[in-house]
Amino acid sequence: MNVALPAIGRDFRAPVSGLQWTIDAYLLVIASLLMLSGATADRVGRRRVFQAGIAIFTVGSLACSLAPTLGTLIAFRALQAVGGSMLNPVAMAIVTNTFTEPGERARAIGMWGSVFGLSIALGPVVGGALVDSVGWRGVFWMNIPVGLAALVLTALFVPESRAGKYRRPDTFGQILIMILLVTVSYAIIEGPRYGWAAPRILLCFAAAAAALAAFLAWEPRRADPLVDPRFFRSMPFSGAALTAVTGLCAFAGFLFLITLYLQDVRGYRPLTAGLFLLPMAVVMACSAPLAGRVIARRGTRIPLLISGAGIAAAGVLLTFLTGSSPVWYVLLCSLVYGIGQGWLNAPITNNAVSGMPRSQAGVASSIASTSRQVGSALGVAIMGSVLAANLHGPLTAGAAGAPGFTAATRPGWWIIAGAGAAVFALALATTGRTATATAARAASLIASAEADKLPVRAA
Repeated sequence: MNVALPAIGRDFRAPVSGLQWTIDAYLLVIASLLMLSGATADRVGRRRVFQAGIAIFTVGSLACSLAPTLGTLIAFRALQAVGGSMLNPVAMAIVTNTFTEPGERARAIGMWGSVFGLSIALGPVVGGALVDSVGWRGVFWMNIPVGLAALVLTALFVPESRAGKYRRPDTFGQILIMILLVTVSYAIIEGPRYGWAAPRILLCFAAAAAALAAFLAWEPRRADPLVDPRFFRSMPFSGAALTAVTGLCAFAGFLFLITLYLQDVRGYRPLTAGLFLLPMAVVMACSAPLAGRVIARRGTRIPLLISGAGIAAAGVLLTFLTGSSPVWYVLLCSLVYGIGQGWLNAPITNNAVSGMPRSQAGVASSIASTSRQVGSALGVAIMGSVLAANLHGPLTAGAAGAPGFTAATRPGWWIIAGAGAAVFALALATTGRTATATAARAASLIASAEADKLPVRAA
């Protein structure tokens, strides 16, 4: 999708904010619904919800491929996200409940991460080839046969599983989460256009603050909350959520800016731009299973430290990027970033679900996935706003537009470097022996409350 953004922008004459909404319409909806989808899967059956998600995602992809305007594309992306919200967290809950031995589960999560990395490797190249040959709509056509095949394979090979305890829907909490995410993202994306002191921007920030306050007051009073406050008594779990937000903010921001740089500044065709991202994706695919093996033997600290160092180093390297930077330097930036990102996902997932009761696997993994999507949405919103605020005049392909673009994106690259430093610091703070002990205590509290049907109390 990121490789297709410049073509979509040209086709619909979209500003930077339009491209941001094309990505964030998907990310915001999926982030808003992930926890509900995880809880629903725990209750009605994980395979059933997973299949429903594949079907909705496939129909949404077909609708996106037929979108006549930017507005309808954004709306169909939201529909696509409804299905997408039922995929990753439910898949991870299926893995967690199928592989119960800790070492075996860590290796399975590493393999899952490797497949994720492989998709990252294939996505930009295949997407670039499709945009070059049939146009950006081909990116969505590709999802249709994949979705149909996934439906059949799920029916044949995925076992059904569900949690033993019924969790009632938290409709009010779900609405508050949606208000929070949408208002924050709107304010960040549209701030450069209307001005940060504009009434509508200030109103959005105020609405977000009110929604957050109401959510924090509401959740501890529910017997079946959307987000169980006791989860966050576990330092590894809290660290996983914060690391997911920080790391995926950097990843989404990197993809958003580097795609525009390669196509609109360097003037490369979509397929060539996709090939520039291939080193990053290949390293990610190779790093994920290695991370799984290291986690099985040594825990999550080492992979997270490698990840934070790699992301920070790549951010610093990217600050020196210009319109005439050698090809080898651009590839080096992609490679170093891939090292950092490739070691990130497996420890996040492992820290989120390890030690939690199996009946809560769907909720725990969905919170981690929600954190990833929130981070991705913020990454696109923040980096696009940084670009829009500092870029004076429209993008111009080639050398004419290079100085303005590279200067406008330099603060964004420093933000990525800072995100990597934050991942490194969180790894040191949340993966030691003391932190591991808090995870055991949190799991005991949750399991005890489930057995006795105790109401949730504030942490």
